[in-house]
Amino acid sequence: MKDPKLLLLIETAIQKEEEAFVFYMDLFSRVADPIAKEALKFVAGEEKKHKEFLVKYRDGGCGSSCLSPDQVVDYKIAEHLEAPDIQKNMESKDVYLVAAHRELASYKFYWSLAGVQPEGEAKQMLIRMAQEEMRHKEKMEYLYSNTAFPQTAGG
Repeated sequence: MKDPKLLLLIETAIQKEEEAFVFYMDLFSRVADPIAKEALKFVAGEEKKHKEFLVKYRDGGCGSSCLSPDQVVDYKIAEHLEAPDIQKNMESKDVYLVAAHRELASYKFYWSLAGVQPEGEAKQMLIRMAQEEMRHKEKMEYLYSNTAFPQTAGG
């Protein structure tokens, strides 16, 4: 990669993905609920895949064909509820809400970086990463809503 600004941007993004992986694995170690643990393990794995994508992109192994973003649903739960404090043996719903806040912060990070980039491959890569983070937020908010407000026999 020849563009030093783009290289710095990608290196920063790689570091953010590493931090996200560590965050989720730390949260995983604090949770007792096996379903919440599985969700955290999944999201940590996704962050690891993001890092792998960014490394591959940085090293020239991924062209513009792998940059198309997908549409996701934003329930906006994290925007309306505060993240609970991280504690040992948190309730599953609180784990999902913490994770949704983390994904929202990651989304904002990538989206703001994309906003200052000129049109081109770097901007598309950052938009894709933002959409990936929004997809994770969508999953965490879905899990939160189904855990905090479970379906009852009455409907």
